[in-house]
Parts: sequence; structure tokens; C-alpha cells
Amino acid sequence: MATLQFHNTLSGKKEIFEPADPQRVTVYVCGPTVYNFVHIGNGRPAVVFDVLTRLLRTMYPHVVYARNITDIDDKINTAAFENGESIQALADRFTEAYESDMAILGVTPPDIAPRATHHIDEIITMIGELIEVGHAYANEGHVLFDVPSDPSYGSLSRRTLEDMIDGARVEIAPYKRDPKDFVLWKPSSVEQPGWESPWGLGRPGWHIECSAMIRKHLGDSIDIHGGGSDLTFPHHENEAAQSRCANQSSEYVRYWLHNGMLTLGAEKMSKSVGNVQTIHKLAETHSGEVLRYALLAGQYRSQLAWSDDLIMQAQASLDSLYQALRDNPGEPSNVNDFANGSIDTYPESVVSALCDDLNTPQALAAMHELAAELQRAESSEQTRLARRALLSGAWLLGILLEDPVEHFTAGGSDSMSNEEIDDFIAQRNAARDSKDFARADEIRDLLAAAGIELEDLREGTRWRRS
Repeated sequence: MATLQFHNTLSGKKEIFEPADPQRVTVYVCGPTVYNFVHIGNGRPAVVFDVLTRLLRTMYPHVVYARNITDIDDKINTAAFENGESIQALADRFTEAYESDMAILGVTPPDIAPRATHHIDEIITMIGELIEVGHAYANEGHVLFDVPSDPSYGSLSRRTLEDMIDGARVEIAPYKRDPKDFVLWKPSSVEQPGWESPWGLGRPGWHIECSAMIRKHLGDSIDIHGGGSDLTFPHHENEAAQSRCANQSSEYVRYWLHNGMLTLGAEKMSKSVGNVQTIHKLAETHSGEVLRYALLAGQYRSQLAWSDDLIMQAQASLDSLYQALRDNPGEPSNVNDFANGSIDTYPESVVSALCDDLNTPQALAAMHELAAELQRAESSEQTRLARRALLSGAWLLGILLEDPVEHFTAGGSDSMSNEEIDDFIAQRNAARDSKDFARADEIRDLLAAAGIELEDLREGTRWRRS
């Protein structure tokens, strides 16, 4: 079996994965702040860490995967006020939209999807503990983490306190002892959501939410923490500091994994910049599987340039894999037959690529080699074994979920129906039989104009939508 290795942000190097308890592997990934439709960049960590958990489940008996929802945030408050709706109604609406988008991308739901507003008691308890051990203080209705009190602060992002110029990345405020100190609890006005606490009516800061949810559902220390590279500092740095101090433990996360950003041109895709492409909108013209393949086309730690060309390449690549299955029908036929099998039941070439820091481009290249082997199969047994390898590898990557024939023939509501296409093909065959080749060519051209490609085979004419 291949050795599983990840690039650990904490150490800055690739390390062999060794969970604290091989009988219970714990994974947490930062989910979205739900105030609008998420963009395709938000889909990248969900897809990447979906592949990760699929791989882990084939290697370990029990994997607990949590991906949170941030449903209390100033951006949510602002959006709800502008829309004239309640904060909870807006958060619920876009939480449902996010879960729908993840289903479109073929992402398996996490075992636990904790919401920040459901963990206020745990948050308040953790903040109280930080004050008690001298790592936090209350002032003017705020509670702040005392950054200089933690000698390990900066270890994740490899920044020293001296490197952090006061006010450069943080808010300078009179209630702070040090400009680098960050908010754990802040007061709420009458218009803002708030909960009673020892420090008055207020609401939690962003960073403390993840710490409290992780401790409740996964424990004081976890194996893997994932998220976008833009979260390394300050979010994950702050989260790690407060958890270490509250739990009074030097180890909070054994392996930090961060995916690179999606870019449009020279800029990171970002709501604040206004250059986003939402999954909701992209799914109107592209299948979720194509979008998923495109997200897996780059190694997860690298930036990925999102473009129409990338989507077109993903479509063509998926088509070639489906073509191999369509050309060589038989059993097995269902990708989901291979869910959560033993690691030894999956193709070694795909497994070894994923075990090498989730090298999905190499894994996809291995899938195309397996498709080529299926096309070269010369016996029914070779076909069976080759289909098994291709479909089992596809389960690890979360692709090839459609019936191959339907993949090529399914159309939208405004498309020519399958019955109409079959009727035109019958007319074309009749014209060819009567040697009316002009009419046969006319029908082929008519179908081509409707986006229908014909393929004449020995056993008859096959078609696909282009």
C-alpha cells in the first residue's frame, strides 16, 4: 500500500500521515460564511477535501469529517438589513443554497455540519477559560485574546511578533492592550444579533467559533484541518493560538492542509473584488461533474486559473473517459459499488497519486491510462477487469457517476428530444439505403446544427450531443 503523505503548512514540508488514533481519524474543514451564493473558489476546498475523506475512509475504519457553517457574521448582518429580512432567514436560505451547490459538485455531505449559532454556550465557556488562564481579557464589553501571552503565536504562518507591524493587518482600538490582540466576543446593539454573556449582550468573533465547534465534536486535538490558503493568517493562526491556550496543550492540529486560490486573470476570485463566478450560475450551463473535474485538474496547493478553456478541457477529458465506458459496456456498471472499499481494491496508479499529497492531476492522468487499457481490451474478462479499475478509481475522485449513454445523449428542455433525433437517424438510414445521399447529408447537417454528432458503426449509427 502506498504511503500517505501531506504537505503540512505547520512544518512547511511533506510528512507521512500518522493519525493520533488510527481507529478514529478526525478532519475539520472551514466552510462558508452564508450571506450570498458561493463562488466556484469556495467549491475547491469542498471538492479537494471530499477526495481526501474518500481516500481516508478506504484506509482507516472510522473517519469523522466536520465542515462548519458560519451563520453569524457582520457580512450576514449587513446583507440581511439590506434585504429587509431576518438574519436567520438569510443564513438559512444561503446555507440551503450552499448544500445544493455542493451536491451539484458531487461532494459527499460531511458527517457533521456544525453551525456557529448552535454553539454559543460552548463559545462562551471557552472564552471564560481563556480569561481564567490569563490569555484573554475583557474591556468595554469586548473580550480579546492577549496575543503576546502566547509564545507560539505565529508558528503556523511563520511570523514573529516583531514581523507583525501594529495596525498593518489588524484594527487599532482603544479597548485593546496590544493592536495585535483579536476579538473573541464583541457587544451587540439592539439591531444586531446577540446573546447574554458574562460580558454583556454580544456575539462571538469569527476565530473562536471554529475552536469551540472542533472541541465539542472532534476533541481538543485533531488530525487534519483544511481550508483555503487565505485563511492561514489570521484566521487559522488565531484559531490555533486560542485552542492551544484554552486546552492547555501544545498540539491542536497535527496536519494543516491549505488549498490554493482560484484566479481570474491576475486576480484572486473574491466577492470583495467583485470578480466571482458562482456555482449556482455556472451550473446553468455546465454539469457539476465538469466543474468538479476542472477543480481537480490542478494540484490543490497551487493556484488554479479559472477560465472557459479550463472548463472546455474538463468537458473533453470527461467525455473521453465516458467514451471508453460507452464503447465497452458490461459489468461492473456503477461507480457507487466501490464506495468505502479496502484500499487494495482501487487501482494502484490512482491511489499512489492521491497518497502523494493529493496529486489529483496525476490521478486523473492515471484514469486516462486506465481508459486506454479498457479500449485495448480483447476479451470479456479483460473488459471486466479494466472497467472495474476505471470505475473504482472514479469513485475515489467522485467522477463518472452518470450512465455513459445518458452522458452523451441527455439534453436540456430546449434541446431536440431523443425521439426526434432517433427519427431523423431512421430517415437518414432510409435515404442511404435508397442511395439518396443528398438527403442523408442534409439530415446529418441538420443534426450537426442542433449540436448532434453522428458516428456510423458496424452495428448501426450512434449519436451524442456535442
